[in-house]
Amino acid sequence: MRRLSKSKLIAWRQCPKRLWLELNCPKLRDDSGAESAFRIGNEVGEIARRIYDPDGTGTLVDVAALGYEEAFRRTDELLADGAGPVFEAGLRADGALAFADVMLPLPADGTPAWRMLEVKSSTSVKDYHREDLAIQAHLAVETGVDLDSCAIAHIDSSFVYAGDGDYRGLLREEDLTEECLSLAREVEGWIAGAQATAALTAEPEIAMGPQCSDPFDCPFAGHCSRDLPRPDYPLGSLPRLNADRREAIEALGIADLREVPERFLTAHQNLVREVTISGETWFDREGAAAALAGHGFPAWFLDFETLALPVPIWKGTRPYEQVPFQFSLHRVGEDGSMAHESFLELVAGDPSRPLAEKLLAMMGPAGPVFVYSASFERRVIRQLAARFPDLAGPLLAIADRLVDLHPVATAYFYAPSQHGSWSLKAVLPAACPGLSYEVLEGVANGEMAAEAYREAIAPATARNRLAEIETELLEYCHLDTLAMVRLWEKFRGG
Repeated sequence: MRRLSKSKLIAWRQCPKRLWLELNCPKLRDDSGAESAFRIGNEVGEIARRIYDPDGTGTLVDVAALGYEEAFRRTDELLADGAGPVFEAGLRADGALAFADVMLPLPADGTPAWRMLEVKSSTSVKDYHREDLAIQAHLAVETGVDLDSCAIAHIDSSFVYAGDGDYRGLLREEDLTEECLSLAREVEGWIAGAQATAALTAEPEIAMGPQCSDPFDCPFAGHCSRDLPRPDYPLGSLPRLNADRREAIEALGIADLREVPERFLTAHQNLVREVTISGETWFDREGAAAALAGHGFPAWFLDFETLALPVPIWKGTRPYEQVPFQFSLHRVGEDGSMAHESFLELVAGDPSRPLAEKLLAMMGPAGPVFVYSASFERRVIRQLAARFPDLAGPLLAIADRLVDLHPVATAYFYAPSQHGSWSLKAVLPAACPGLSYEVLEGVANGEMAAEAYREAIAPATARNRLAEIETELLEYCHLDTLAMVRLWEKFRGG
């Protein structure tokens, strides 16, 4: 019987078929996004070691360097000794194994007792975190560890980084000792069930369903859906189609939105259906023009790119705060003249203050400021105002001038190619043929922009790569605001 890791048990809890594929067909995995999640986990784990071992007396059990057998042997020694914190402690029993993020010794006369902490990069405790910790607690007890308590340590979103590497308060603990220890029998059942699945010689036959995305997007979804019909316009292209309504539609054997009876849909969903059936773009020119009437000149078009870090690196910022590092700003005059300004500094220091100062210097005091999904830009501006009180007045004045183009597009424009999305990337090529994000090389969305910026400010990044990143970021952000200019021109009848 093989020992299954904690991650394999969690995979089985999501879907036994996933576990079987993890063990037998790992090459079928779609691991897009896994690298970023792995890096975030490592960053938070490193900070946790600094928080819980400020004197550096603890020991990291590095399984990559030691190998599995030596890692478990070394863990046994450390837990028996109880001299200091142990990180990544190896635990194995009952056909399962896990590595505990943090083991903290408690004063004891004889055998040392331990407090177990599982560190998470989320800002709250999820249900699967509880199962995760319950597995570790069970293995610790079965291994003979005197487990005094166990808890989840997660990111406290209210934490404000004071600088100088002081991360005390970044993690908030939620004690789950009683709950986890009470799940011992259930954990035994999970291990037995996972072992039974692992012993199967053929892939389990399990239909796709809610488990394919709960609690994670399954990396084998592409494999499992390979033989399913792929309609040109799937039900997922209907905006805001709730799960119950979708289930009722699928019960009729319907997979294409064009075949959905009208009675199942809202007015907006029916519009999408009718436009898709017609194959022609729908555009209410008068309605769009009326929605934009009354806004004067000059017209400004603003877009930010931001970085949201679980472990803040700049003084005065919070975990996952959207810290702006770049903006693009187009200006259109009443005579049709157009100008463009931007900000991007690829340096390690906090970009917020110079960005805010340049924005105020470049943007005049009058005229609407058009954005796409105003809640994001408004939040970024308000956070800048809170951080820099001396700039708050003019920054908040800009926030008050924001005009959102997204609801205009949603209310008055739709093309079948949008597939139920009114994102800028979906609307732009439909409304303005010849202008598309597909022409971009490298950075082509906000997530890629944030990753590129992180790479750029890393000390090891080569100068030639830095130049590539700068070009890609400038081109991407410029297209964001140029796209808004073109949509604004179309919607207002220009």
